[in-house]
Amino acid sequence: MENKNVKCVMVIDENLPMGIISNTAAVMGVTLGKYTPEIVGPDVVDKTGNNHLGIVAIPVPILKGNKEIIKNLRKKLYTPEFEGLTVVDFSDVAQGCNIYEEFTQKIATVQEDELQYFGIGIYGNKKQVNKLTGSMPLLK
Repeated sequence: MENKNVKCVMVIDENLPMGIISNTAAVMGVTLGKYTPEIVGPDVVDKTGNNHLGIVAIPVPILKGNKEIIKNLRKKLYTPEFEGLTVVDFSDVAQGCNIYEEFTQKIATVQEDELQYFGIGIYGNKKQVNKLTGSMPLLK
């Protein structure tokens, strides 16, 4: 697995409650794992012989953002310059739904500029990801 030319980051709104921040990271992580299975390592076995499922084989820094920063990032990611990146976003519409069918119905009625993004996950070419997020601080 050659990972030196790729990068994965998440940018999450630092102003959200901790539970929403955690949920945002978890949801985006599952989706990124689905669309980038090559960054998940193989299963491992401990000294006792117990199996442990493979985890992500590259760092995934969680970066500090706010609703304006994330909205601007999302707009840039719709441009042709960044079309090769894998992008997942998590919004107020998604957070407000209990079942996926409800989400698909609600999102179809909302203009993109009305969405309030809680977070965005980006994976792909390291130079492109750094161009977008390289100067952003870690969320602590």
